[in-house]
Amino acid sequence: MSKETKLEINKHIANLIEYAVLEMDLDKYDAIFAHNTLLDLFKLDTPSTPSKKLPEFQTGIIDPIVDYAIKNNLCDENERIIFETKVMGIVTPPTSVVINNFDSIAATNGIQSATDYLLNISVKSNYIRTVDIDKNIKWEAKGKYGDLVVTINLSKPEKDNKQVALARSLPQTGYPKCVICLENLGFPGNLAKNARQTLRVIPLLLNDEEWFLQFSPYVYFDNHCLAISEKHTPMEINEKTFIRLCDFVEMFPHYFIGSNSDLPIVGGSILSHEHYQGGSKVLPMLNRPARKVFSSHRYENVKISVLDWYNSVIKLSSMNRTQLQNAANAILINWRNYTDKSVDIHAKTGDTPHNTITTIASWDDELGYELYLILRNNRTDEKHPYGIFHPTEDMHNIKKEGIGLIEAMGVFILPGRLDKEMKMIKDILTGKEKINFAAIAKDEHPLSKHLGMIAQLTNDYGTDLDEESAEKHIETYINTTCEKILNCTAVFKNDEKGQKAFAKFLATVGITE
Repeated sequence: MSKETKLEINKHIANLIEYAVLEMDLDKYDAIFAHNTLLDLFKLDTPSTPSKKLPEFQTGIIDPIVDYAIKNNLCDENERIIFETKVMGIVTPPTSVVINNFDSIAATNGIQSATDYLLNISVKSNYIRTVDIDKNIKWEAKGKYGDLVVTINLSKPEKDNKQVALARSLPQTGYPKCVICLENLGFPGNLAKNARQTLRVIPLLLNDEEWFLQFSPYVYFDNHCLAISEKHTPMEINEKTFIRLCDFVEMFPHYFIGSNSDLPIVGGSILSHEHYQGGSKVLPMLNRPARKVFSSHRYENVKISVLDWYNSVIKLSSMNRTQLQNAANAILINWRNYTDKSVDIHAKTGDTPHNTITTIASWDDELGYELYLILRNNRTDEKHPYGIFHPTEDMHNIKKEGIGLIEAMGVFILPGRLDKEMKMIKDILTGKEKINFAAIAKDEHPLSKHLGMIAQLTNDYGTDLDEESAEKHIETYINTTCEKILNCTAVFKNDEKGQKAFAKFLATVGITE
């Protein structure tokens, strides 16, 4: 190693420490400790001083440090993000310090300032990698029952075959039990599990149970956060859910919080660990008006409505928290056992339950506590092997995965593969690539899943479009499909028959127009 190279890495490390002090409020004593830890990691004897003007963080500070580590065999290219996270974990303020700072800021400047602080730490530490998230493609789509947000997720890099093979060869320790367990705090990571040395959490009490708050590293919407149980117990929707959600919005009135359903197909991607998702009140469903207003003698202080939205949503609002929670619990209990064969709703097949809810809470200064209950059913049959209230197979080229909380509220997270596939379809619509339906129909063709989409677009618009028109028609097709997907998830369809059946169900809980 040349003297000049040692000088360069020493300067980069000094710049990183200065960055942490300026951008993450790293305490001067912790800064000295972190600096010495990095000197030891890179086998350096004495520290350097930072540049008078700090370079840009990603390309001017952290990337050169990781490049040096790879060049000097401290890690290999496949471990780039793992090593970066290790280095950033060293300079990120310790969890106990973050918790104390959070509490102090909340006490003096308010809870929103405190969550802003935690978010800033999460971004500046690269726990939330904005350099990757900014690659996501995002647009808004106008729809019949409300606007949608469509995102093509490019922030999760695809692993190449070598990385997949290496990950498969690693011993399966079962630790941490899942990707959101508290034990991920400081976890060093490997090619199979993400490094989490930069993760910082805030302890919470929800229903007098130990939970914790953290931000999602994937940021599917503004201030995307998670409230997670300290216990690794399965997702379950019951009366405690409503208590916890209301507890949360009491503490964080500037956020919404929601629970995915507790059944496969209609639930989230993690059913094994109790957790909720929340953040800024920007999801489209939260802005929708009532379609019909209802009332109940049992819950006189609760305003009840069916939301003018794609899927089947009951909105409850009240300043009387107890009455609100009781109304929500009564609806849940009735729905669990509700069958209406006229609209294909069956509560159970044998002992297997099908009815559940996705539930969301927020606070409104005028209306008080708000609970949104999205009625869900995960039954399958021969005609609908993926779910009767799930997108049909002709839509799977756009979205095949379960429709969880975020999509149900109007934000679609579509797979990154669509970026490349949309460009290939655009080349067909503009005539750059000659269309060959026989070739596309073969399973090995990268556009085989889009055969129906291509057939429809070429039939409607031909193959001589300019690029802007081609992009517009592809986007419109995707927007329309997202609308159809949400309509599929409605257990009570948005037609006269469906809405009458919806009112009939509400009547079983003493709720009438």
